[in-house]
Amino acid sequence: MVRCTDERRASQLAAVLLGTTILAGVPAEALAQAPAPLRSGAPRAAAPATPAPAPVVDPDAGPAIQTIQVKGSERLEPQTVMSYIKLRVGQPYTKTAADAALKDLYATELFKDVQINNDNGVVVIQVQENPVVNRIILEGNKRIKDDKILPEIKVAPRQIFTRSKIRADVARIIELYKRQGRYAATVEPKMVSLDQNRVDIVFEITEGDKSKVRQINIIGNEKFSDGDLRSQMVTKQARFTRLFSSGTSYDPDRMAFDQQKLRQFYLTQGYADFRVVSAVAELTPDKKDFIITYVVEEGQRYKFGDVKVESQLRDFDGDKVAKNLVMHKGDWYNAKQVEDTIDSLNETAGAFGYAFADVRPQYDRDKEALTMGLTFVIQEAPRVYVERIDINGNTLTQDKVIRREFRIAEGDAFNSLQVKRSTNRIKSLGYFQEKFEVEQKPGSADDRILLEANVEEKPTGELQLSAGFSSLESFIFQASIRQRNFRGRGQTVGLSGSLSRYSKSIEASFVEPYLFDKNISMGVDIYRRDYNSFNYSNSDRNTTYEQSTTGFQVRAGVPLTEFLTAVGRYTLNYDDVSLDEGTYYTTRQNPPNLECDPLYAGRYLCDAIGKRLSSIVGLSVIYDTLDNRVRPTRGTTASINVDFAGLGGDVKYARIRANASKFFNLGKGFIFSLSGEGGAIKGLSGDDVRLTDRFYLGEPQIRGFAIRGVGPRVLRKQLDADGNPTTSRSQWTDDALGGNYYYMGRAEMEIPLGSGAREMGLRPSIFADVGAVWSVKQPQLTQCDPGCNQLYTNAAGNSTTDATDPTTGLPNTIVPGSYQFSFVEEFKGDTWKPRVAIGIGVNWNSPFGPFRIDFSRALLKQDGDDPKAFTFNVGTQF
Repeated sequence: MVRCTDERRASQLAAVLLGTTILAGVPAEALAQAPAPLRSGAPRAAAPATPAPAPVVDPDAGPAIQTIQVKGSERLEPQTVMSYIKLRVGQPYTKTAADAALKDLYATELFKDVQINNDNGVVVIQVQENPVVNRIILEGNKRIKDDKILPEIKVAPRQIFTRSKIRADVARIIELYKRQGRYAATVEPKMVSLDQNRVDIVFEITEGDKSKVRQINIIGNEKFSDGDLRSQMVTKQARFTRLFSSGTSYDPDRMAFDQQKLRQFYLTQGYADFRVVSAVAELTPDKKDFIITYVVEEGQRYKFGDVKVESQLRDFDGDKVAKNLVMHKGDWYNAKQVEDTIDSLNETAGAFGYAFADVRPQYDRDKEALTMGLTFVIQEAPRVYVERIDINGNTLTQDKVIRREFRIAEGDAFNSLQVKRSTNRIKSLGYFQEKFEVEQKPGSADDRILLEANVEEKPTGELQLSAGFSSLESFIFQASIRQRNFRGRGQTVGLSGSLSRYSKSIEASFVEPYLFDKNISMGVDIYRRDYNSFNYSNSDRNTTYEQSTTGFQVRAGVPLTEFLTAVGRYTLNYDDVSLDEGTYYTTRQNPPNLECDPLYAGRYLCDAIGKRLSSIVGLSVIYDTLDNRVRPTRGTTASINVDFAGLGGDVKYARIRANASKFFNLGKGFIFSLSGEGGAIKGLSGDDVRLTDRFYLGEPQIRGFAIRGVGPRVLRKQLDADGNPTTSRSQWTDDALGGNYYYMGRAEMEIPLGSGAREMGLRPSIFADVGAVWSVKQPQLTQCDPGCNQLYTNAAGNSTTDATDPTTGLPNTIVPGSYQFSFVEEFKGDTWKPRVAIGIGVNWNSPFGPFRIDFSRALLKQDGDDPKAFTFNVGTQF
């Protein structure tokens, strides 16, 4: 065995690494020139072999790697670190291999710092691991809360900190602010080092102001002005008048939508070739505003050519249908009319059972004559039947509560009008979110259809608190709790109460809309109401009369048609009207008795005191086509109510009331409504209508006036030293008398706001209210001039009662705190002339519950009316 020297071993090892074989004692140069060995059995004579290429030797190659050591790793095993690189023991160490190893280790994003050192084949890899994220901290974010930002951040606690993830998170946070129009927002990430190689990541956010749209330029428009086109856009130019509008902020999605709005506008005006050539948004250097420029090409204006209908359905005559279309030859082309006609034809076909009817318009454009011929082709389709009705999403509401509102049943022929009516009836329940539609899906066969009611339940319990102020009542507080879907059965259970300086009441109610699962509704109310009227004497509040009513009402309703219902009811009331005897009664000496004194109470109050039992039967006929009873947008409701008191009891009268409301959906969120109401009451058997049975108007029936602030009343005014009535209403006795006839009307427009306000639940409106109540027997009035001792003059005016008894000389009254001033009584307000008020109001679905505020002003009022400018109430839901 030949023992090789160290030099020879090194030479052999290098040759092996270079892919060559070293023969003992033969130089490598000689081997390169030696012929290749012959194979066994091969002929000896052969052409000279092609010389092998010379091996490539890295001039920077160092000694072979003998060992590789990993130092500095804490969480990672050395073997794991080695798995990321290609350096291996036995390979020559080169700078290229070391650089590749550095890149591979940094690419893992596990290391903060990496160094590779070589000491004659001993390679040491010194690493410093990236820290572990301890927590994520957001600072400076006010417009977007943490719960919106944190889900967008990919770096999470207990993960390895990497710069690439932080950069990506910064970009995502900035994108969130861009979606809100805050293009000036900046995010600066910072790292707070902790022990045990941990860090806190802090994102310091500077939100900046919203980037507004400073200007919208439109180039190429000749037929319409810039203002006309801007009015079609959702994006608006930032102006002081749009301070609270969300449409003034820049949004690229909204900008794309505006291009569609422009195209829709031109297509409705006949410009079928219109197109938006370009749309550019430029950010100003200060990043505060955008300037948007649209370049448009209007094209020529077209008219309708021949308009035809080709029907492949058996029940449709195309020529007859074409005669009823809204567009005709010679009209300006309107793409919106085409879309509406397609929907109308589909709905008409659906009413005949063709659920999957396909209406396709075919256009015949003549660019020379500038006409647009149109043919509506109704494709052949089978008549469809309802295979199954599925109800999904109802966790509380029972299936039967929803199914009984369907106007179509399984197995019936499909009818789109009945499906639409079913949708409106389910919406009117008020149990589900407003965006509800009955979906139509293909069934198991071509002539079968599935109807799916995918509902999303919302809170149906209501806890409402309201407060207000009135010159009549001062502070008012009301509270009520009601569940409109009790135990998921569709029943309504409620309890309400009110308290003010002059009244208090409590009422419990129960309504079963389908008694014993039959289409008969039943309701019961039980109540107790206490009313304390008052006046002011020298700015001190004095109670005049007290009325207590205890009773109940039972009612039942039966539908006559789909939209017409009859409701019968029976009411039994026990009323007790009384006065404070110590204040409003006097003792007569001849003969001795205690009686109500009109000087202090007023003649109409003295006539009203006593205990009475009222037995009342009534009937109502109600017509209702509203699309939603909770928040209607279209439809009509009207009712006639007749009541007769006298089926037993002490009170006899006949009363009739009628009211009607109409709602119009004007599009773009505008809802206009008109309503009117009127009534009359007549005493029977010679009885006058009692004070407590008359009609009263004021808040909330007519905004702009206080409760019972409209109509006949007696005003008792103090006289000053000069004999003139005082002008301060707080020192008057204001007694509303009500009337036997009344009418009132209301016009209201609900105004849509931007998407931001709509998401907050803000729904402002403007309104005008009108009404009057009149026709009451004028009470006996009294007047006491300065220095007089006359207390009361009767109706005939031929007898008086003095302040002292003529036989005894003693005072003819024991009234404590009797009037020590002179006064005059005036009868006001008994006229049919209208009172008119206008105002603005806002409904807000606030975090605390539904909130309503009204500001109103009385434009027309009569002498004696009590105006009021401001009201509000607030509640909550559960």
